[in-house]
Amino acid sequence: MKTMNERLRRRLDKNRQMTSISIRLPGDVIEDLKEIAPALGFSGYQPLIRAYIGQGLRKDQVQMEHSQLLTLTESLRKRGVADTVISAAISEAKLKIA
Repeated sequence: MKTMNERLRRRLDKNRQMTSISIRLPGDVIEDLKEIAPALGFSGYQPLIRAYIGQGLRKDQVQMEHSQLLTLTESLRKRGVADTVISAAISEAKLKIA
């Protein structure tokens, strides 16, 4: 799994390659997207769809990373690693745990 820094670096690359896909959506959803896109500052409905997908994807990635970090933390505790050592390692790696 890629780190958050690797993903962020890749997302900030203005020249990253785009891939065309085909997706079927209800006509009324497309009309709603076309209507709301300019109000939100988007040039069209497709950039708005990409923004929505990106937001949902980032949210899920953060949740997954958080879940994996919690799983690792619990595993280390079960193996007798002290909370102070775990906390220091998380801090050193600049990870966030809620």
